Amino acid sequence: MEIINIEARTFEAMVSRFEQFVKRIDSLCGHKDRELQKWLDNQDVCQILNISKRTLQTYRDNGTLPYSQINHKMYYKPDDVQKVMQLIKNRQYGK
Repeated sequence: MEIINIEARTFEAMVSRFEQFVKRIDSLCGHKDRELQKWLDNQDVCQILNISKRTLQTYRDNGTLPYSQINHKMYYKPDDVQKVMQLIKNRQYGK
């Protein structure tokens, strides 16, 4: 094991810079997290539209509901789900 000595003010400067770096990363990641929370997953969409997983897959396959896939998980924009909800409502009432 190797021991390295540094002056106290150099150490404080390093800690201060590191804290600034952490704050910057937190602000960037926090923004992305808020954006991701706006997306819905399969379970959310099935509950909102009151449909089965198979019907949701059909909506994806035929292009009725746009989606994004990250790894093996599907995500949907709330606006797109709202459009499909309106489409379903219109079909029910024959509009």
